Amino acid sequence: MDNFVVTFNKNSLIQSVEHKYYKSDLPTLFIGDTVKIGVLIKEGTKERIQYYQGIIIAKQNTGINKTIIVRRVLQGIGVERMFLIHSPKLNSIEIKRSSRVRKSKLYYLRGLSGKASRLKQRFN
Repeated sequence: MDNFVVTFNKNSLIQSVEHKYYKSDLPTLFIGDTVKIGVLIKEGTKERIQYYQGIIIAKQNTGINKTIIVRRVLQGIGVERMFLIHSPKLNSIEIKRSSRVRKSKLYYLRGLSGKASRLKQRFN
């Protein structure tokens, strides 16, 4: 009888487990894009979709842990929210507008308000 020993690389084992949780229908997201994200909200026994629209100011991590930070201004107050891209609670992601930016993190938008916070539109 052979002593058959299977050795796995730790990273390949993790990737094989995570692979079935990846979403395949995601659009390519860029920094500066204005997106409309549908989030599944559960209230008691009911579920509904709540939309959150704003500008992507940062992307972080890779693989299953990929996150984006979306900023919107609501009644004069900036609200930022972090979304896990491959989360089952994310129902849909729709790109409304693309902007031309020169930085990978748009944290400087936090200090701007009104017309100063506008970004130039990028046409594909």
